[in-house]
Amino acid sequence: MSSPPGTTAEPWRYPGSRLGLPGDGPGSVAGWGPRLLALALDWLIANLLALALLRDTSIWEPGSGLRWLPLALWALEVWLLTALTGASAGQRLRHLTVLRLDRQRVGVWRSLVRTGMILLVIPPLVFDRDGRGLHDLTAGTVVVHGPR
Repeated sequence: MSSPPGTTAEPWRYPGSRLGLPGDGPGSVAGWGPRLLALALDWLIANLLALALLRDTSIWEPGSGLRWLPLALWALEVWLLTALTGASAGQRLRHLTVLRLDRQRVGVWRSLVRTGMILLVIPPLVFDRDGRGLHDLTAGTVVVHGPR
């Protein structure tokens, strides 16, 4: 039986071992702490941008037609920056990178699929031994520590 692309047949030893990634340092699978902090930073950036664009705090009030603006800005930022640079702003601040398993650029379509899955909320909460959520499994990506 052959292994899925980007994986090896050797047994699991640490997150990323089956993907040929190092156990620690640059290129190793990022843990949940740095990833959640990056998500919080991206969310803060999106909210501050929405506030700056509208200069009005009423977007957060119930019934506001613009209450989805911060989420839309978050999705746009994560999608485009991941596609173009391999990391969202929050991930970049935390020295994290999104890699394809074949080490190529994530690209527009994989980034769109990945971001769309994150918007569904549940996919990031269902993950494998390598710390890859359904959004990463579907897009063929992994979040790793980048160089400092």
